[in-house]
Amino acid sequence: MEKGSTAYVGLDVHKDSITVAYAIDAGDVQLLGKSGVTTTDIDHMCRHLKSKARAVRFVYEAGPCGYDLHRELVQKGFECMVCAPSLIPRKPGERVKTDRRDAAKLTRALRAGDLTAVHVPTVDDEAFRDLARAWATAKEDLRHARQRLKSFLLSHGVRYTGRADWGPSHRRWVSQISFPNRWQQLAFEEHRHTIEDRLAQCSRLEMSLREAVTGWRSYPAVLGLQAMRGVQFTTAVGVLSELGDLERFEHPRQLMAWLGITPSEYSSGSKRAQGGITKTGNSYARKLLVEAAWSYRHHARVSRDIQVRQDGLPKPLIDRAWDAQLRLCRRYRKLSARGKNMNITVIAVARELAGFVWDIGRLAMSLASDRYRTTPPRLN
Repeated sequence: MEKGSTAYVGLDVHKDSITVAYAIDAGDVQLLGKSGVTTTDIDHMCRHLKSKARAVRFVYEAGPCGYDLHRELVQKGFECMVCAPSLIPRKPGERVKTDRRDAAKLTRALRAGDLTAVHVPTVDDEAFRDLARAWATAKEDLRHARQRLKSFLLSHGVRYTGRADWGPSHRRWVSQISFPNRWQQLAFEEHRHTIEDRLAQCSRLEMSLREAVTGWRSYPAVLGLQAMRGVQFTTAVGVLSELGDLERFEHPRQLMAWLGITPSEYSSGSKRAQGGITKTGNSYARKLLVEAAWSYRHHARVSRDIQVRQDGLPKPLIDRAWDAQLRLCRRYRKLSARGKNMNITVIAVARELAGFVWDIGRLAMSLASDRYRTTPPRLN
């Protein structure tokens, strides 16, 4: 029997199994069955499918199983797409969901071209992102641990009269607290030890991240973004590790849409209605940009910290960062003068800030030189 030209294969991937459905050209969708997840099982599945068509195209949903299957299939010479689950077409009223139906649906959607691919990072980019996320998680755990201790003290009537910002004076005050009941004292000490453990973990991860970033291919962009106001090391590394590669965005509007800071819209005929931001895409990168946008509520100026971060950077980057600060500070004041809500104003500034991140990040990568990589400026 003559082979068909193309086999479209939908994979419903789970931790211990893969449900496979396929269709040859415009033929009916057929169920191949379940496959294991080991290399031997995947080799057997690929041989079976390769015997049915000259070309084989795979697709599966992005999920907790990561991109190892994608890399393995691409290494074997197959075309593979990892699609965005939230953008898969769904029929209204569809109430039955099984692995077989999901695999068949992916097969039909792949053949029709109705799927949206997600960006698959390189191995190095994914490894650096894992380290950056571990750091962000440790900082979030530290915040929760501090909040738990504050709640514990408040529930027992212990209040700090100054600003409880966990500065040196606040930490000294916490270290002097004692309770008459030994069980309460034990609970208090456990809360304190948790905070100290999280502080040590954050310190270790930050040191490792600062050492690792100098060998990362996006290191020039990390330095370039720090020339901007409100974008310190934490923000620059967090945003770029989640983006992976700025070159994949051909226009800054694509980056804004990926971050979910563009307005939602429902328009029909002559009517056009816009709502709040879409909040699609990466929530952590969006959070970092919004936090950075708050700094533009003040008048434009180059502080000492910004001067230190700009030390050793090419002049075009410094000039572009100053242009960004002038525009964004003016934007904030203009929207505030119009009576806009403060949160709406900050989101609007964050949207434009994303455009400058796209521009300055790409400019930094293009200006990178051998001296710039081997003699890096000081990270702050």
